[in-house]
Amino acid sequence: MLVISKRIAPRDTHDVELVLPFELRQKSRLRTRLENGEDIGLFLDRGQILRGGDYLQSEDGRVVKVCARPEKVLQIACDTAEALTRVAYHLGNRHVPLQVGSGWLRIAEDYVLRQMVEGLGAIVANIEAPFEPEAGAYGGHHHQDDPAGHRGIIHQFGANRTGAPRA
Repeated sequence: MLVISKRIAPRDTHDVELVLPFELRQKSRLRTRLENGEDIGLFLDRGQILRGGDYLQSEDGRVVKVCARPEKVLQIACDTAEALTRVAYHLGNRHVPLQVGSGWLRIAEDYVLRQMVEGLGAIVANIEAPFEPEAGAYGGHHHQDDPAGHRGIIHQFGANRTGAPRA
């Protein structure tokens, strides 16, 4: 089995492609196959998401291009920017992985969320497309790496460590 444990800068060429859906591109430890059918083991730093267009290097020196596999998603549009913003707010409030495009949002296929956004006036289409949701305002969660607390999170602004407002 080929082992891949190193990220590298983008290249003009690559030797082979690794095509995965978003669910698997979130994993730092994974046994899977390259597009040529070869078994691989991914051993990457934890907490990092693979994105379509990322490059990896195998232990034997080959360059591997990561590609986002098209998957079933809901593409959401609205008649106005205000309505689309409202839908994005409600999805974000539920911590739903969300891809933002020009005049549209994408989420993983989910009939309950579909009913919710249609109830908000959205137009929803089932499509197959690569899913590349936003990484989040701080690039991910690192709770264990921040023993002093969550630095920079807006809800702590203006409060001391006990949560009481500052004088």
